[in-house]
Amino acid sequence: MIMQYYSTNGQAPVTSFKEAIFTGLPSDNGLFLPTEIPLLDDHFLAHLSEKSLVEIGLEVSKAFVGDEIQPDALESLITEVLNFEIPLVQVSEDVFSLELYHGPTYAFKDVGARFLARCLSHFVAQSGEKLTILVATSGDTGSAVANGFYQVPGIDVVLLYPGGGKVSKIQEQQLTTLGANITALEIDGTFDDCQRMVKSAFLDEAMRKHRNLTSANSINIARLIPQSFYYFHAMAQLQSAGKPVVFSVPSGNYGNLSAGLMASQMGLPFARMLACSNVNKVVPDYLKTGEFQPRASEMTISNAMDVGNPSNFARMNAWYGGDLSKMQLDIGGYWYSDEETRKGLKKVYQDQQYLMDPHGAIGYLGLKAYQEQNDVTGIFLETAHPAKFIDVVEETIEEKIKIPERLQACLDKEKQAVKMPPEYEALKAFLW
Repeated sequence: MIMQYYSTNGQAPVTSFKEAIFTGLPSDNGLFLPTEIPLLDDHFLAHLSEKSLVEIGLEVSKAFVGDEIQPDALESLITEVLNFEIPLVQVSEDVFSLELYHGPTYAFKDVGARFLARCLSHFVAQSGEKLTILVATSGDTGSAVANGFYQVPGIDVVLLYPGGGKVSKIQEQQLTTLGANITALEIDGTFDDCQRMVKSAFLDEAMRKHRNLTSANSINIARLIPQSFYYFHAMAQLQSAGKPVVFSVPSGNYGNLSAGLMASQMGLPFARMLACSNVNKVVPDYLKTGEFQPRASEMTISNAMDVGNPSNFARMNAWYGGDLSKMQLDIGGYWYSDEETRKGLKKVYQDQQYLMDPHGAIGYLGLKAYQEQNDVTGIFLETAHPAKFIDVVEETIEEKIKIPERLQACLDKEKQAVKMPPEYEALKAFLW
């Protein structure tokens, strides 16, 4: 079986899984989606609580990879990717946190980055091709990708991140201290500038041929597919909730939320998703007004969500055929200021002795707002370890917190980054 992938803009050729992840971005500037979302076996879904995370990941990935990676190789790949826990932790009555930060870089993006890295490594080993991974990051993507691809033969990684304090100190250290095949570019601009420069490179045909570029952002379909694994795993751990289940997702580029929508289309039975944002509330505004209006991003304490033109909205829009009323049936929108985020983070820590990061706090706040009007069991995504935002968290709770050993180790290393203006011509000159 060969799963095929099409572009949301409808002007690029339909392609295979391998070609979709090697290409990263279709030639028509859309995003790849499977031509059909596979419906998982009823027996598998009915016995989800008996399945391990690896078993879930294998079953879901087989539906999208098809015959392009042989079963034994795929099982080995999935076992390597998912070698850490993703626990569901009860915070209070009917409120659960899905902790996605137990991987090597303490962020949810470890799952997608490790899956993509191993898929590309598998295909590169077969073909002997050399690749350059080009990535824009607002923080955690860069460190997860850097870690996932570190010293992988045949693959170079170039990370673009916004300078001037727009990522946390720990995030910056994680993505700028590895060296070897990892190069960090500190852009004098915003994440949106980084993302625009990366997209410009992918649309530059001469550049793509010269460097054989692909992406590890959530624009790459192999980042999106594995993010659906943990929705199934969350429901497996919840077992019988007795009430409708809602997922609340702190959202920046909307890859996590899109993966949840994909899980729902595969047959995972939950009631609704909540798109929770900081002041960069482009999608919550769309859900309220029907107008999608990208804008310059604003800096917040939840910096991984500082995105003014979220790429994955194109996937969301494609799934609903541009029909706002249909999207509203499945997704609710919420947004919170830095002050509200701090208050929520501090209150949960004081009342429940549960410590969130600023992104998870926004997911929590959206969930609680929804539960005021609806009797549901809620799961919010806790996307990064609180220590990755140690200055904000300690100031907010007025206590010191412990930094995990692996995070502390990167703080002692020397930063290696190339400073660059927010212009594609500068990136082009560097890559050429």
